[in-house]
Amino acid sequence: MMILMIEDEAALREVISYNLTREGYQVTALDNANDALIVVEDCPPDLILLDLMLPGLQGLQFLDIFRQKNQTTPVLIISARNTEDDVIRALERGADDYLAKPFTIKLLETKIKVALRRTYERPESELLANSGVSIDMNAHRALLDDTEIVLTQKEFDLLALFIRKPGKVFTRNQLLNMIWGYDNDFNSRTVDVHMAMLRKKLGDKGRHIRTLPKIGYIWEPKPGGAK
Repeated sequence: MMILMIEDEAALREVISYNLTREGYQVTALDNANDALIVVEDCPPDLILLDLMLPGLQGLQFLDIFRQKNQTTPVLIISARNTEDDVIRALERGADDYLAKPFTIKLLETKIKVALRRTYERPESELLANSGVSIDMNAHRALLDDTEIVLTQKEFDLLALFIRKPGKVFTRNQLLNMIWGYDNDFNSRTVDVHMAMLRKKLGDKGRHIRTLPKIGYIWEPKPGGAK
């Protein structure tokens, strides 16, 4: 698996590169996002580690450009900016996960493994459909009736989970564990942001996703409650 790391702090780049290489990953480490745009065109990575505060092109600017062309490659933000607004802004722009500095290498490696597993370890063939929404797991396509919609990896995983089990209530903690690999609800806002973006992309069919206050979410084939 090839990991592209965009991080301008030399010492951190070296530590992360050393440890990930030791784990068997192929790591390309850059100190700026401008060069990264060239790399992703020539050699698309399996995962991107992205700092936000960079010289020249900023992290979120790179993310905007990258997501216009690639919606499936997981992007993990690694940044010293750790306010809730920073996290929400990154998730809304297409990041899959957010890791605030300082962090341990073990936690980083765990998040990388979870992101790669959920992205690339898929059934050879599986078609899901409910209420006019259909998903081809193998082709990584989502359709509203006959119109394809573009989803990020986490949005796709959330929708597949709901379509696979309509009528089942999922708590935020369960969704964090099943989709992000977290084992607690310390970052449940992540779920709410992704659910809001997913609903928006589903348009009128977003009404099938119902919020249960203080509990979580449910996919209702025949929606009868308020969102």
